[in-house]
Amino acid sequence: MSFALSPSSDAVEAARARLDEHLRETIAWHFSPETGCPFWLNWAREAGWDPREEVRSVDDLIRFPHFQDEWLRDLPNEVWVPRAYAGRPYYVFETGGTTGMPKQRISWEDHLRDYEEFSETLSEEAFPRGGNWLMLGPTGPRRLRLCIEHLAHYRGGVCYHVDLDPRWVKRLIAEGDFATANRYKEHVIAQAVEILKHRRIHCLFTTPKLLEALDEKLNVPDAGITGVFCGGTQMTPQMVRFLVEEVLEERAEFVPTYGNTLMGLACSKPPSAADGWSITYYAPQPRAVLRVVDPERTDRTVDYGEWGRVELTTLTREFFMPRFLERDEAIRREPWGRFAWDGVGEVRPFRALEQPAIEGVY
Repeated sequence: MSFALSPSSDAVEAARARLDEHLRETIAWHFSPETGCPFWLNWAREAGWDPREEVRSVDDLIRFPHFQDEWLRDLPNEVWVPRAYAGRPYYVFETGGTTGMPKQRISWEDHLRDYEEFSETLSEEAFPRGGNWLMLGPTGPRRLRLCIEHLAHYRGGVCYHVDLDPRWVKRLIAEGDFATANRYKEHVIAQAVEILKHRRIHCLFTTPKLLEALDEKLNVPDAGITGVFCGGTQMTPQMVRFLVEEVLEERAEFVPTYGNTLMGLACSKPPSAADGWSITYYAPQPRAVLRVVDPERTDRTVDYGEWGRVELTTLTREFFMPRFLERDEAIRREPWGRFAWDGVGEVRPFRALEQPAIEGVY
């Protein structure tokens, strides 16, 4: 794909206008008695103001409190069902956690739309239409398994899967049982190797750590892989350079993404030596908005080039989630190419330098 280095001011203004219009439509949907969900209708009654009248632009989102992840753990899923969707069975997707109750998000088609939009950013050379996929990553109650399979089908291929439980891996690491964690990783990688030996596959989804582990067992490009879609919260410049130059030998395209069940998929600026292998991600606006905020004053967006905490707002008819503080921090980056809005760079666990986070297979 070809990208301009920097979008014009007109493009930035147009993207902002589109986002504000989408926001107003989303607010009208979720706070209307005919279409809204019980949670937000009750919230508006208790708050004593009508967002449909007072939220006109993204700047007005500051009127909402930070969305609390406990609401997705503790409240029944029914409170999130828009009345317009009443009676329609829904998917239940889980995200996060090592033990205890994880966050749950319900969905009907958002996960499909997210990956269809993402598909349009993939190159035909690296991710050919009709090419088969291997998903080497978490399945189970996570939406990722359905999404990668849908992406493969949407592009005309089929998808093979190797299952793993990241919560179990994180628990083993937290308990210091590294030997069992490594045995489990070897078990997972062995299955991927067998599939790649016996099936014709061009496209791979996996995490950075699993991609590195796979490389220890076979040469990934020689196995037929031409494109790797890689998900994982933290990818340091050193890791990215190693994966692009050493593991994939610059013979397969490396496409990192920053995504989760609550947001969808943020696309990346193609990693390169010119950028010092530093990755910048751009949210799937207008369906989701990322902001890098001052951790001590979250109403303030940090300046370009500064570190801050990542704040996510999700804006779809299925799900409205304002001002959720992710457990990540990042550098605020300028708009770039087709992405006429802010990006987040070098995403890592929040305050990672103070207390290392357990990321398991990621």
